[in-house]
Amino acid sequence: MNWLTNFVLPKIRAVKETVAKKEVPENLWTKCGNCGQMLFSRDLEANLHVCNTCGFHLRLAPAQRFAALFDDGKYATIELPKPVSDPLRFRDVKRYGDRLKEAHAKNGAGTDAVIVAHGAIGGLPAVMACFDFSFMGGSMGVAVGEALLAAARLAVLQEAALIVVPASGGARMQEGILSLMQMPRTTLAVEMVKDVGLPYIVLLTHPTTGGVSASFAMLGDITLAEPGAVIGFAGARVIEETIREKLPEGFQRSEYLLEHGMVDMVVPRKELKETLARIVRLLMSPAPGIAQAKQA
Repeated sequence: MNWLTNFVLPKIRAVKETVAKKEVPENLWTKCGNCGQMLFSRDLEANLHVCNTCGFHLRLAPAQRFAALFDDGKYATIELPKPVSDPLRFRDVKRYGDRLKEAHAKNGAGTDAVIVAHGAIGGLPAVMACFDFSFMGGSMGVAVGEALLAAARLAVLQEAALIVVPASGGARMQEGILSLMQMPRTTLAVEMVKDVGLPYIVLLTHPTTGGVSASFAMLGDITLAEPGAVIGFAGARVIEETIREKLPEGFQRSEYLLEHGMVDMVVPRKELKETLARIVRLLMSPAPGIAQAKQA
């Protein structure tokens, strides 16, 4: 035994253990899902969760979306109807009820794949239904149908624009035919808003697929999309295997849909608030001739 082993090595081990035990903040870095670049979370948040290297638009939680789009970031969420949680007693690898419990533990009790809020956009009333992809992939079950109906009724009551922000893998298979029934139900909700002359605006985000894209997501008076979003019904691989042909470059991306007339605008996230405000003002303000007639 000597001075090195008796004194120096214990000191080195103590320093090493101290460094190892030092707490490192969670979520300090986020990896871009497109280019793989590690992004400092504070910078990413300041850039509205858009990669500053490749421009990829990362997913936003509903609360982040509301804060970014409503005037001054001020809004109020509404309590939504709570349908039967597991109507079919469905089970695959695990019980559907257990999956719901896990999703509620992660996202909050009483939540589902859609959150509805109301506030002002461009100084005019607006109701927004925003999907949460982290809740079972934003899949559409009975609770989602109820949420969109509640959003439509609130928009009619407040004489407000209805804005829907889908991000979904489609119908929720654990609810079977009840999930598919939400396609006509949500379509009726949209018609309820349109029948009273209120604008219905859709902002398609990554991804919007399946039964969601085959119903209310494609019925907007104005349809916007974020850059690079995958929008379609079936997946590209399934389509290629079915038709036995190679699909075009960028197929099902928002830019491809814009070129083929499926969406009206592809809007970068930094320009969304201003663009939505302008659209809401245009659609909610009466034409000059109508305004003069009302005053007379």
